[in-house]
Amino acid sequence: MTGRININKTKYTAALKAAFPYTIPILAGFLFLGIAYGIYMNISGFSFWYPMLMSLTIFAGSVEFVAVNLLLGAFNPIQTLAVTLMLNARHLFYGISMLDKYKNTGLKKTYLIFGMCDESFSIN
Repeated sequence: MTGRININKTKYTAALKAAFPYTIPILAGFLFLGIAYGIYMNISGFSFWYPMLMSLTIFAGSVEFVAVNLLLGAFNPIQTLAVTLMLNARHLFYGISMLDKYKNTGLKKTYLIFGMCDESFSIN
């Protein structure tokens, strides 16, 4: 059994080494934006836990930045919904433009399109 674990570990290590250079541009973008968002939330008067919780629950990073002002003002659910839809409408066009590229990916296609962000779209 130990031999099989070592073979799988070797395969995963080789795959990680091959894939990591391609992730550096996305990592750099996320790292910079994450730090900027944390500083912005802190300056706006929120504790450390707010940006952490919002990053875990809000999928769209641009909405996180807008949510700071929405949290500080009077709550208007219709305005929040409209702003969120307008900010994320660009993802519809990302998905449409990638339909042909992801044509033969099977069940992965839905996730690949759903999980796409600005950085991964620009890389692809």
